[in-house]
Amino acid sequence: MYEILFRYFQEKTDIDRETFHKISPYFVPRTARKNEILLSEGDVCQFNLFVNKGCVRFYSTNEEGIELTRYFAFEGKFGTALSSLIEQKPSFETIQCVEKSELLYISRKDFYHLVITCPPVNEIYRDILEMAYITSQQRIYDFQGKNALERLKWLMNYQPKILARLSNKVIASYLGVTPYTLSRLKSQL
Repeated sequence: MYEILFRYFQEKTDIDRETFHKISPYFVPRTARKNEILLSEGDVCQFNLFVNKGCVRFYSTNEEGIELTRYFAFEGKFGTALSSLIEQKPSFETIQCVEKSELLYISRKDFYHLVITCPPVNEIYRDILEMAYITSQQRIYDFQGKNALERLKWLMNYQPKILARLSNKVIASYLGVTPYTLSRLKSQL
């Protein structure tokens, strides 16, 4: 259950097995059903999660009831409602499994304890923050001014796993189009 997490740490830090064995008990295994809500909009996020298997979606719902997906965490990725976790304010997004998933949870308290006491976890946290910033910037600037077909082509180039594994409804919420428009665009390719 912890091998994928260990490889993740190895790729990004100089962690050794002994140190990893000391921190791994902080990560609690959990299986989640497809479409299970892990955090509801308005709740305060108290955890960070690592995806061993499956996919977790992070989305908000606008005033018209339209879902707007911000991020997908597939295998080997961390995910959380970062603003809520950091500020301890109600989350503006929902966290949902879009596939049956095997997850490793770490509580906010334990995560920040390890950030302070374990240099490899501190490096991981910095990487999470940096990648969240880079990903949001790329998505903003890559999507701004592009029409729906160009956004779909961007997704094909940079996030092909999303197209291969997820429903049109979920993909459309990520691209900012309707499922009907997405189907029409796919037929044009």
